[in-house]
Amino acid sequence: MTITAPVETYDFPSRVSSRFDFLRLKDIPLIPALILGCIALVAIFANFLAPHNPEIGSLTARFKPPFWQTGGTTKYLLGTDQLGRDVLSRLIFGARVSMVVGFTAVIFAGTVGTTLGIISGYLGGWVDQVIMRVTDTWLALPGLMFAIFLAAIVGPSMWNIVIILGLVYWTRYARVIRGEVLSLKEREFVRLAIVAGCSKWTIMYRHILPNVINSAIVIGTLMLGVVIITEASLSFLGVGVPPPQAAWGLMLSDGKQSLMVGRWWLSVLPGLCIMLMVLSANILGDWLRVKLDPQLRQL
Repeated sequence: MTITAPVETYDFPSRVSSRFDFLRLKDIPLIPALILGCIALVAIFANFLAPHNPEIGSLTARFKPPFWQTGGTTKYLLGTDQLGRDVLSRLIFGARVSMVVGFTAVIFAGTVGTTLGIISGYLGGWVDQVIMRVTDTWLALPGLMFAIFLAAIVGPSMWNIVIILGLVYWTRYARVIRGEVLSLKEREFVRLAIVAGCSKWTIMYRHILPNVINSAIVIGTLMLGVVIITEASLSFLGVGVPPPQAAWGLMLSDGKQSLMVGRWWLSVLPGLCIMLMVLSANILGDWLRVKLDPQLRQL
């Protein structure tokens, strides 16, 4: 009789997959994800989806209502504005502006804030004091008022708005990331890296950054809605995206005078787009926060 020794197996795939459980999308909020996905696709393929030029209209087609109302036409499915421009085409290109400004500003603010937060928390001393006092000063300023002030100085432009929003909202990242770094730098793996002779910049880049990137991603998803609202507000006030470029906030500003005379589509439709995008971004941000937080996942 042959006796075989038990073979110890190493379940590598299961261990690897357990580290990436947060990537399982079985419980993702489906409707918000679909809304953001559709808006992203519309923004990417705006040149092919828009039936008309969003910046050029016809004065003979001014204030056409949506096609289902009396006086509407299928040529302009969602009506026209005061200059005869197609509202649907402007909504489509407005999605591109919101997506570009929103994601670019969030990435810019996240890069600046995360970098300064890591430097401040790890180096400490006078570097920490300087960065945190500047952060406190920034946080004491009302975000929208500060953005309006900067936009009035540099002038209206889509890329100027990206830079302004990044400069306004980087402090949210810096404060949170600094708090995590203060805890991480006392951990054993950081002390071992110091004993091994790693430089401070190597430790911050290779050991600290990977452990705070989850928090930066969560903050970014939650800040996306705030950035979009701020961009729409700046455009509404005339210091954001300049006309005749299509932007949802600018469309709200153009349609506010016609709202009281029954031309509801000029204000309601862009306002609805802003609401859906911001609400979807916030719901997905909350879901991602739960997925990336080990305590909330009860690990």
